[in-house]
Amino acid sequence: MPRADLRERPRRLRTRDALRRLVREARLYPEMFVAPLFVRPGRGVREPISSLPGQMRLSPDELVREVDGLADLGIRAVLLFGVPEAKDPEGSGAYADDGIVQETVRLLRRGSRELVIMTDVCLCAYTDHGHCGIVTGGQVDNDATLGLLARTAASHAASGADVVAPSAMMDGQVAAIREALDASGFSQVGVMAYAAKYASAFYGPFREAAGSSPQFGDRRTYQMDPANVREALREIALDIEQGADIVMVKPAHAYLDVIRAAREAVDLPIAAYHVSGEYAMLKAAAQLGWVEERRAMLEVLTAIRRAGADILITYAAADAARWLAEGTGG
Repeated sequence: MPRADLRERPRRLRTRDALRRLVREARLYPEMFVAPLFVRPGRGVREPISSLPGQMRLSPDELVREVDGLADLGIRAVLLFGVPEAKDPEGSGAYADDGIVQETVRLLRRGSRELVIMTDVCLCAYTDHGHCGIVTGGQVDNDATLGLLARTAASHAASGADVVAPSAMMDGQVAAIREALDASGFSQVGVMAYAAKYASAFYGPFREAAGSSPQFGDRRTYQMDPANVREALREIALDIEQGADIVMVKPAHAYLDVIRAAREAVDLPIAAYHVSGEYAMLKAAAQLGWVEERRAMLEVLTAIRRAGADILITYAAADAARWLAEGTGG
């Protein structure tokens, strides 16, 4: 066959792995990962979560061991979710001084480990109705909830959290939290806002893990419509005005266009949450032999990075860090 008269041959830069790595545009690295962890009361407890293969509910002492293992892989940031023993209509366990998250943060702060501790600030795992705020007359009362979210954030900061992450999707929550933190002497504590959090079907495994399924209705009156992008930019702008230091898009894989739009609109760090259902689907498909887990997971995480995320919250953090260290991805 005669050779084609081609001056431009993009394949030249794909001929060897070292060359492909040299010209790679979007890279993954362990320091950009945040590992979500579920903490429950007890001691020596490692309770598997059936819908999140490889993930567990951990007692505080076991969570410390888990964090030390993550640090060995280069992961230096965690996002804590509490799974309390008792629930009530006001979610009082969320802001109790001896709450499960507060206790765990204090335990993590002992010793000299270099760790960014992020804490989820919401009421859904602590309320007996499973909604993210106070319920009045069958409706989630936005303004009545703000004070409790602010109180929760301040208690996490007092325990030693570096960053609080309000996820309740109440209007004005970032401003209320920022004001409470500053008034309590925690002006150095950052706020990572779940700014564009959609009412997604991909949260199912998380709700099993946290025991946070709503007992009536759903969360579409306060979480965003999956059809909207402009609304996400408005939410992000509002949270920045209110004092957010990091803004988040959640979920991540199904919302790459939103991540890209956010990246182009703002200069703050963008976090993306590769959520439980997105993780579980890949795990399930891999268990059935339908996809190669390592390649598929890293491909998805790379896509989220390529879309513009600076911070990647993912249940696959440990696996991904291990695979990257083995030189099989990123």
